[in-house]
Amino acid sequence: MGAEREARACAAFYGDAGRCGPGRAALRCVRCLRQFAGSTARRCRDEHLEEALQLAQALGKELQALGEAEVRPLLRCVLAFQLEAAGSSSAFQKLEQVLSPEDLQAVCMFIEESRLGRHHWQQNMAPLLQRLAHTLSYVLQGQPAPSGTWGCLAVKACLQLFQVMPKDVAPLVWSAAAKNEALQRILGLLLEAVAGKALSKDVRLLAGTALSMLLNTAPQPESGARAALTLFQLMDRAGAEELRVGELAVEAHSIPELDGLERLALSRGLLTCCRADILCCRLEGSTCQACLLLDVLFPIVCTLSKEQKDCHYHCFQVLVLWLRRVQENLPELWHLRGGRLLAEDAKLLQKLTQLVWDNAEAPVEGVSEFIQSSFRVLLEIYHLECQHFEDQERPLYQQMLQRAVSMPWQIKARYVPLCALVPYVGSQQVLDACPMLPQHLLSCLATNHLCPTATELYRALVRQQCSQGQGDVQAELWAQHWLPLLSRALRSPLPILHSNAANHLLPWTLRQLPAAGTLLAAQFSGADTAALRAWVSLLRVQRSTAGVTPLRAEEIARLQACLRAREEGVRLAALGLLCGGPGHSLAGTEERLLREFLPLNLNCHTSAFRQLLQAALRKVLGRLRDGALARLRGKDPREPRGEGVGQPARAVDFVEWLLQLCISSLTPWANYQRKKTALLLLTAILETCTDTWSPERKKGQPPRTMATLLGHARQSGCWDFFSRPNLLALLGCLQDSTNEIRDTASELLIRYFPATFPETLTPALLRLAQDALSSPRVQEAEAGAVLMKTILHKSDSSTLKLLALEAKTAQTLTNRSLYFTQHLLRVLQAQLATAQQNLLQAAAVAPMHGVLAALRRCLLQVPEVITCMQTAESAQAWQELLSSLVDTARDITSLLLGALQSQQGPEAEQQVAAPSFADMGNAIGSLIMLGKGQREEEEDSVLLSEEHSLILTCCWVSVKEVGLLLGGLAELLLSSPGAKHLLQLASLQTAATVFQEILLRCRHWGAVEGCSMGFTKFCAALLNHPNTELQAIPQTILDQGLEALSGPRSSSITRRAAGFPMLFLCIVSGENPAQARPLLTRCIQTLLALATMALPQDWDQTLDLPQVCALHVLQTLVRGAGLGAALLRHATPMVALALRGLSSPCWAMRNAAIQLFSALTTRLLGQKQSSTEGCLVEGLSLPAFLGQHPQLGAVLLAELEAAVPGGPHLRPTLHAVLTLLAQLQPGPDDPSSPSTHFLEPLLELAGSPIYAVRAMAAKALIPVVPPPQRPALLLQLAQQLPAPGGVLSHNALHGRLLQMKALLAPNPGTARLPAEALHPVALQLEARSWLLSPAQRCPLVRAAFLQVLTLLPASLSPGFTQSIWDAVSAELGGLTLGREPGCAELQVGAAVLHQTMARFACSEAARLADSKRIHTVCSLLQHPHPDVRLAVLSWVTDGKRAQCEELERALRLTLLENLQSVLQDRGNKEFLRLYLEALVHLCRDCPSWSQEASQKLQGSALACVETLLLVMEMERPGPELLSQALCAASLLLTVGFGDEDALLVQRWCTMLEACGRPVADEVLRLAAACSLQTAGTEVLRRCRGAACPWLIPMALRVINMSIHLLQDEDPDVRHEAAGFASLVQHGLGQPGGDGCIFVQGNVGLLSLLQLLLDEFGHHPETFGSLLQHLPQPNLRAIVEDLEADTPHSLYKEDEPNVFAEPAALAQQLLPFLVQLLEKAPSSALHWLQAAGPSVLQDLHYCQQRWSHESATRCWMKALGCAVLRAALAVLLVRAQLVAHALRLLGEEHGAVLGLDCGAQELEQELVLVQGLLAQHGLGSAPQQSPAPAEQGEAHGDG
Repeated sequence: MGAEREARACAAFYGDAGRCGPGRAALRCVRCLRQFAGSTARRCRDEHLEEALQLAQALGKELQALGEAEVRPLLRCVLAFQLEAAGSSSAFQKLEQVLSPEDLQAVCMFIEESRLGRHHWQQNMAPLLQRLAHTLSYVLQGQPAPSGTWGCLAVKACLQLFQVMPKDVAPLVWSAAAKNEALQRILGLLLEAVAGKALSKDVRLLAGTALSMLLNTAPQPESGARAALTLFQLMDRAGAEELRVGELAVEAHSIPELDGLERLALSRGLLTCCRADILCCRLEGSTCQACLLLDVLFPIVCTLSKEQKDCHYHCFQVLVLWLRRVQENLPELWHLRGGRLLAEDAKLLQKLTQLVWDNAEAPVEGVSEFIQSSFRVLLEIYHLECQHFEDQERPLYQQMLQRAVSMPWQIKARYVPLCALVPYVGSQQVLDACPMLPQHLLSCLATNHLCPTATELYRALVRQQCSQGQGDVQAELWAQHWLPLLSRALRSPLPILHSNAANHLLPWTLRQLPAAGTLLAAQFSGADTAALRAWVSLLRVQRSTAGVTPLRAEEIARLQACLRAREEGVRLAALGLLCGGPGHSLAGTEERLLREFLPLNLNCHTSAFRQLLQAALRKVLGRLRDGALARLRGKDPREPRGEGVGQPARAVDFVEWLLQLCISSLTPWANYQRKKTALLLLTAILETCTDTWSPERKKGQPPRTMATLLGHARQSGCWDFFSRPNLLALLGCLQDSTNEIRDTASELLIRYFPATFPETLTPALLRLAQDALSSPRVQEAEAGAVLMKTILHKSDSSTLKLLALEAKTAQTLTNRSLYFTQHLLRVLQAQLATAQQNLLQAAAVAPMHGVLAALRRCLLQVPEVITCMQTAESAQAWQELLSSLVDTARDITSLLLGALQSQQGPEAEQQVAAPSFADMGNAIGSLIMLGKGQREEEEDSVLLSEEHSLILTCCWVSVKEVGLLLGGLAELLLSSPGAKHLLQLASLQTAATVFQEILLRCRHWGAVEGCSMGFTKFCAALLNHPNTELQAIPQTILDQGLEALSGPRSSSITRRAAGFPMLFLCIVSGENPAQARPLLTRCIQTLLALATMALPQDWDQTLDLPQVCALHVLQTLVRGAGLGAALLRHATPMVALALRGLSSPCWAMRNAAIQLFSALTTRLLGQKQSSTEGCLVEGLSLPAFLGQHPQLGAVLLAELEAAVPGGPHLRPTLHAVLTLLAQLQPGPDDPSSPSTHFLEPLLELAGSPIYAVRAMAAKALIPVVPPPQRPALLLQLAQQLPAPGGVLSHNALHGRLLQMKALLAPNPGTARLPAEALHPVALQLEARSWLLSPAQRCPLVRAAFLQVLTLLPASLSPGFTQSIWDAVSAELGGLTLGREPGCAELQVGAAVLHQTMARFACSEAARLADSKRIHTVCSLLQHPHPDVRLAVLSWVTDGKRAQCEELERALRLTLLENLQSVLQDRGNKEFLRLYLEALVHLCRDCPSWSQEASQKLQGSALACVETLLLVMEMERPGPELLSQALCAASLLLTVGFGDEDALLVQRWCTMLEACGRPVADEVLRLAAACSLQTAGTEVLRRCRGAACPWLIPMALRVINMSIHLLQDEDPDVRHEAAGFASLVQHGLGQPGGDGCIFVQGNVGLLSLLQLLLDEFGHHPETFGSLLQHLPQPNLRAIVEDLEADTPHSLYKEDEPNVFAEPAALAQQLLPFLVQLLEKAPSSALHWLQAAGPSVLQDLHYCQQRWSHESATRCWMKALGCAVLRAALAVLLVRAQLVAHALRLLGEEHGAVLGLDCGAQELEQELVLVQGLLAQHGLGSAPQQSPAPAEQGEAHGDG
């Protein structure tokens, strides 16, 4: 360290014996500085530094007495210390009295904060300027650092020099006598940097600020303003030949070519820091009162917002800066202009408002904040000006208000001006102008990107309302407008809406208006799910805002109901309330609820629930830990002694219980959801309750006194987090088939467990890892890679010895990372040699992808490896290893890709293109023949053989791993300071060749995607490296790719499955996004030029044309996630190119063009977002779109104008343009909007002869016409409808009607147009009623006219409405099958007309609830025409139809009345399915339907059930019809059945079981679950007591079916099955019964088991029915299969239900089975006789198998074998059940049943086996047998 060396020299100098007086003072200062440097703690360093500073101030006179030679050592010492302290601003400031700079960073610090430095530079200004000029010139010429750090520091030094020392710089600029050449050179260099010579955008912006700061040194404001004006003229090439700033001059020819960014940099600099008098002074030579701020900068700001699309953020920053500078200088500007700036007719106001509105919807991140600031500052300026000039009218407010409320609710820019307007116009005026605003805000809360602005507007409105009253008045005002909104939001089933309201609106509301809580609570008193969700959210927020109060008894009961609720949102909200308390303890009630809640929610299927559960438990654990620590220190007197789990003993007990719960859930047979949740909770435990320090975490580190709590816990035998059972459980997770489980378990082992594994485990682990790496199964190979990485982390010398023994070599290295990697490389090379000899054999027993994955993980994910690489002693070895690794990867790639092209060996000639799939199939077939030694190919098969799949998997996955490995290596090593030299240039070039080979010769998308990820990292590392040779590698590849793209070829390389387009995407994505993208620009320009070339006359359609290739590559670039903003500047030419390609005669060209256009549409408009209700929430309006892309708007408009009727009928580009326009939203009501130019072309397209064009033109009309303008346009369109006989074109008439329909249809979330405004339109339509009559011969026109009329119900006169009804009724009544009234033959579109009429009749009957109309609709169900019947049935099942109880009841009765006849004549299966669906839909939620059915069916209900069962049993219908038939039969079965119907009920149970099987279709399983809720509850209700004993077996089957369905893998099925359990628990009530809280599936499972025990416990069949859920695995066969050394097959057979956990269910059933045995011991005799001997045999086998040492050969593999672990768990359950049965029956039954032992002997053997299994990690330690009262853990649905 230089500072320490200078300090020693200084101490020696002043410490000589001859030194005294002032020298002693200097010596004391030096000693303090040395103490400062030697301290590591910041507090100590600051104390020593403060002491040195005070000493220097106290001894100032003595130090001044030192001469120059005597003070020089002290100055050198202090300077050295200051340079080392440059990173700490506070330390630097304390050393500032005696400092001087030496490099750029020090210069910046000295100038800014050092008085000594500034004084020095005042004396040495000329040398400083020369050095800065030289440095800046060198940086701009050489661009040595792509990151721009060097250039940024150089410009920053100039900026700070001008800013901090203006008085010293000013004479050098403005005085001819003191003119400085170096400063003039700096001026020119800064201009060059601004103009684009600096690549970094940040450097250019900083240079603009530096130039502005230089202008601030002007002695007169006019001089600075004149120089600024000349600066802009020079940049605009507007006649200025030189820039003159005072006496400094720069020639214009020295400025490079401009790109537009220079004006942004200069404007931003001037507005940021230029003096106000310069900005506001009158410009010399101006004819009017012009100034720099208003007349120069404002036009530039306007231009920037239109041109600089890739700098939107900075452009809007400039706009906000301009507005703020105007606000700051309003008096001066008023004085200069002699009046107002923003008068009503002022052009400045018009331009300013237009500028803000045009860009209010900019999609760039961060711009919205500037938009908000722009509106606020603009209105503030206007308000100040109106106040100053006493203007009371202020029309701007009303104009902005009307424009904002006229915009659709989906547009984010609508709410920003409303927020700004509220303080000036008041909340009531805003609500009066937009009565639908509360509803719109509700819709916004359900849309992520609209939620923040909607929240701000809500707060602004409520805040303004609260200022108008006090107390109850405030609450009443709030409730009038906002109580319904907040109540609906909190009750909403949409998670996003509920969450946003609970987190953003509710807390703020309760803080502002505490009385609102009472009003809200009154809304949430019900027992339905919505009320529970809202109540618990309200209670949680109230407790957090008003303070925590103890829960009352009724609140605890309701909270418990919420914790058991079926909906996840309710349970999470209740958990948040339970865990979110501020105290350091848990009340006893809270602990009890948590202990009940957690086991029931470990297997929840949603990831969000698991994450939130972990967050809640982390809070609880933190509270308990802190409370326990405080108790142990005796510093927490807030709780009474003995209360709460905050007591250390109870806290320790709770954490220990949670730990054991997590570990027990990590068994391999547990499903993914349970294991993932357990790992997340275990992570929270280890993070919170261990003393492991995590250096990468800034927060959440363990307390310093954590060891005290750990010691206290371990004294009581708890918190042994790193015990052997816990270790073995996590090691078992490393063998899981999912990445998430493996990676999480590995991370926990690495981070928290001891540094090395026990020596007894390492050999088995290593063997297991190596076996897994050789597996052809991808999941097992990846598990082996994770194991290898974990072993490397936990390895020691013994591990290296094992590797050396295996390799039969001497261990020569002590560096474990290097030796471990070398071992893996040797294994890889050995596998490569095997593959070169026999690829089929290698793919089966030694595939390379596992070792490649292990190398990737060990090299890239182990920090110790990169640290080892940076050591000098091992650098050479690492360099050799990495070089060999790259060469091996090249050989692997050449071998595998060559093999797929029938080319063996790297020397074979390689094709440029990827082989076809047929070529690959032939090549693989040849490889299989070679591998098997056959001469003739086997018989061809449609399915891929096992060998074929093996070779494909080996090739594709290995190639993918090669790409990931090489890319990750380049990224890691080239960014690590000490490891950049390890990858030589030759190795990098080899890696680049490998990437090219993969992307050019590979067709597998997974391999291409993986390789692309690696290649992107590779290119980014090279392009951002300072070495120009490395930067040139991606550039060369790009040049080669573009050259190959334009040249001829002999095969296809750009089909979507090939990787050639990805080559370009990876290269351009690697460019630094903060700088210019020259490679991207050049690439796109070349591709555009290539794609626009004329097609050859005789192209071969089997080959790729260069033009088609270019379009595919452009599409790939557009879809690239990392190029979004950079590509927008090229959007217009690409859209024009895509539209041109749609008209190409070449199909491949048209195909590529439509794909490119689709990608561009997504890029321009953003990804479509849909709410849960299905409504689109796009947010970009057409005016905003045209403002952002004005040239693109011209292109689209030209296409529309060229497609007017009269020209060619077929315009291939037209539909694409219309589709793009239709996805936009309407803008504000502005007659001058650019969107008005689109109106006429779209109206003319109504006459298109193509139906799809007419329909899409109608949709495209919606964004063109704002809602306020629609009544006038509708009136115009209605007036154009022809009179009878005046139809000139049916196409034009149909198109007009479609446009009217589109304009009348309400947008999602918006209200219809006012009925009064549509009254003139209705009058015109009434005058043209002939269009509905048969006189109009076109059915489609008649249908469209009727649809328009349907949208005007409130505007039409009653008489006309009646006439329409009469006409429709008459026509439908006279319609016969196959014949149109008055027509001799069928017409095209007649079915559409009939269906429209039928739906119109249904809608009118529902709207008016008229009995005659209802009767007419019911009669349509018996109409002879099938189209009419189907239309009525589809209307019934439509979820968006109007609700009318009278109509629904009539339809329900009609359906029931005609059911038997429909079932007898069931020829049309689709009609039958829809009929049954409508019946089920109308009956399921109606409490009184059963009574109605019994009256209507008159005893035929069971006959209908009989028919439905025959349909299901004999006719084998499809899943949809079968599901509806089952639901309908279940409904009808509840009407009533007697003892004579036992066979019928039994058949129903059989069908229920068949549909509920795990292998059945999902829709069938869902129907079975729904049927349980209808007929299942009735069966259970009827068999209670002794009324119907024959129903008990049926009830047992129903409950068994529900237990199966509660474990179904489909969440919807489990959801419905939980509904059945809830109804049973509620008291076997009807669906939807009052007060029924639907419970979670796990709670429902427990209630069903308890019901079995209570109601059917004495029945002899109950025990046997539950035994069906206990599997009977063949333990011996499982073990033998596990130990068999046979080659792995590639695939495992999938389980039909991956969610079910049979072993967990068996453990859960055990206590219930035990209690059933106690109630009816004899029921177990048959089972005991059949199963007892096998249980004893399996126990003996386990004892023999795991009691010998030789049995440990495969025990590590057995640790992760789910089948074996499940068989063992079930065996233990069955053994306990057998033992309990023997104990109850007596010892004599054992001999009678053939059992050679009694209960006591069996229990002893069971304990012995449990102990053996526990030793091997295959089970838990033996415990006492479960008590009868225990119900165990729930393992059903979450």
